[in-house]
Order: sequence, then C-alpha cells, then structure tokens
Amino acid sequence: MEFGVGNGQTPLRGKRSGFSSGGSQVAPEARRGRGATANPEGRFEATRHETFDDGWPEQGERVRRTEVTSERARHIITRNASPDISFDRSINPYRGCEHGCVYCFARPNHGYVGLSPGLDFETRLFSKPDAAVLLERELSAPGYQPRTIALGTATDPYQPIERTHGITRAVLEVLARFRHPVGIVTKSNLILRDRDLLAEMAAQNLVKVAISVTTLDPDLARRMEPRAPHPRKRLEAIRVLSEAGVPVMAIVAPIIPSLNDHEIEAILEASRTAGAREANYVLLRLPHELDELVGDWFSEHYPGRKAHVFSLLSGARGGKAYDAAFGTRMIGQGPYADLIRRRFALAKRRLGYPDEPVRQTTELFRRPERAGDQLALF
Repeated sequence: MEFGVGNGQTPLRGKRSGFSSGGSQVAPEARRGRGATANPEGRFEATRHETFDDGWPEQGERVRRTEVTSERARHIITRNASPDISFDRSINPYRGCEHGCVYCFARPNHGYVGLSPGLDFETRLFSKPDAAVLLERELSAPGYQPRTIALGTATDPYQPIERTHGITRAVLEVLARFRHPVGIVTKSNLILRDRDLLAEMAAQNLVKVAISVTTLDPDLARRMEPRAPHPRKRLEAIRVLSEAGVPVMAIVAPIIPSLNDHEIEAILEASRTAGAREANYVLLRLPHELDELVGDWFSEHYPGRKAHVFSLLSGARGGKAYDAAFGTRMIGQGPYADLIRRRFALAKRRLGYPDEPVRQTTELFRRPERAGDQLALF
C-alpha cells in the first residue's frame, strides 16, 4: 500500500540506495519499454509517498501509456546567456520525451509542471501546437535580429509523437520561409522525413544537424534509450542527410564511465564512414533528481558497475555527483576527463574530421510579405 505524507522540503540527495524506500519504485510490468525504473516526486512537491506492507498481496499495475497534453505557450523562442554553449536561443516543440533515455539531463524540468522526472517524463508529454504560429510572429517582430536557433536542446524534436503531431516540420517550414539558420539535435531517423526541407536549407547554408550516437551496442541502447531508434538507424540518418548535402555532426552523448566510454573510437569511425563532418561529446551530467534516477537504473541493470561508475564521475566533477560550473559541466575535469578529451581529439584527427565547424549564415534572413502588408504603406 502507498500513502502520501506532507514533506515541505526538497528530498535528500547523495544516497546511493535508489528510491526503493521512498515508494516511487514501479513494478516492471508497468514500465515495460520505458527507461526509468522509478517515478519519484518532483523536487518542488510538498508531499512524498511511502510504501508499507498491510498484508494484502500487491495487484499488478497496468502498463503506462503515453499521454499528450496541448500546452498553450505565449512565446516559443527561449533565450539563454550561457557562455559555454554556441547558441543563445532555442525551440523545444515538446516537453518530456518518449524516447525514455534514462540519462536525459532534461528530466528534472518536469518538476516545474508538478510531475516526476522519472516515468512521468517519458509518459506524460506536452506538445506546443501553436509553435509555428508563435515563431512566425516572433521572427516578424521589427526588432528581431537573426542568429542560429537550436531546435531540440532539451527534448528530442523527432521523438515518436512527432509522427502524428508534425510540430517540428511546421517549425522548419517557417524557418525555411524566413531563411533563418537552425541547428537540430536528435537521435531519431524520423528526421529523414524532412530531408526535402533540410536539403533546400543546406543549399543556402541555413542548417546543421547533430545526430546523437550513444552506443553501437543494440542491447545497451535498448536498456538505456528504450524508445529511441536502433544505432544502425542513426548511422543511416547520418549517411542519407550527408548524401543530401546536409552537414551532420555526430554527438557521443553522454559518455558514461565503464559503460560506453570504450566505444568512443568505434562510434567516431562509424559516424565518419557514414559521412559526419563534425563530432563532439558530453560527459554524463546528473543534475538534481537525475543522480538517484541513474543510480537506481544501474542497480537494476548493471549493479556490479555502479560504484565504479559513480566513483569516476565524482572524480571528474570535483568530488560531487554533478558540478554545474560553466566551462566544465559538459566535459568534467581531472584525470578521467582529460583522458576522454585526449582520446576524442586523437580519434578525430586520425579519422580526418575537419578542424573548422560548419557555420550557418544569417545574411539571407528576410521577412516574407504577408497578405495586407502593402496596405500598410498607405
């Protein structure tokens, strides 16, 4: 049996025992095909749940289905002033992500809508159906100055629900019409549906695509990215886009000590063979609740590696589970982080990755004429 109790405090951090004592564990049959093993309360919630044995046998939980709720946003372009990322504006057509990647650094964001960073993040999703209309309005504002928009920086713009909602496609159509530069991050071959638009924009130097290839091991991919496409499909997406003239970056993200770090060179080689022009990486990040979520996942899937993984991560994060300092939050610091950095650089040089990144142009930006615009002259 489970009951809620008042808490009024942020849940404690630093435990390595997972969530089993907190009542957020979910039965395996109820999370089949999902990444998270638990569904803890968000850090802003005033209640928490505890489980206790009341003598009655547990009844099986129903499999969690994906729910999508429309979110009426007032603005669609999000601004940031972070000094260690290459863009100052982004668009995320969806909140939450059905891919279910257990390591996703965006999971804690679900706490802002009163939901869990665990299973809620991958089953209770939000779409922004007005995204294209809002974008056209914001790009048409008299004082707007174009710079590359990053599409899909928090959640994947080509996650499965995009097949039916089509919001990402609509956003790209607006950007193409305005000749506005865009950078796309995804791990889905669904992006190939839009290769007509992307090829047209690439011919004008308006687009670059980053494909995340976390592992080449299908079993590992299925465990930690249960609803993301097979690694083979991601390499195919790199190949098809590259052949269409779209510049593609391969992202090895995240690099997880003792789990996929041995694959760095193989992933870079496979991606380069497929046509990737650039490559980058991110060391596993564990902000807020993600520390315990990932720890709980390791307890279930790779219990013998858990202590070693977190020891190496702690060594690369100044002795903490996570360090959000600009400049090092993506790559860490210390001996292990330095080793990864050197290996990555040497592999890129050996495989012939160009040193200079492809950059999009802002010089072609225009505001298309709309019906009635000429009347404004009189």
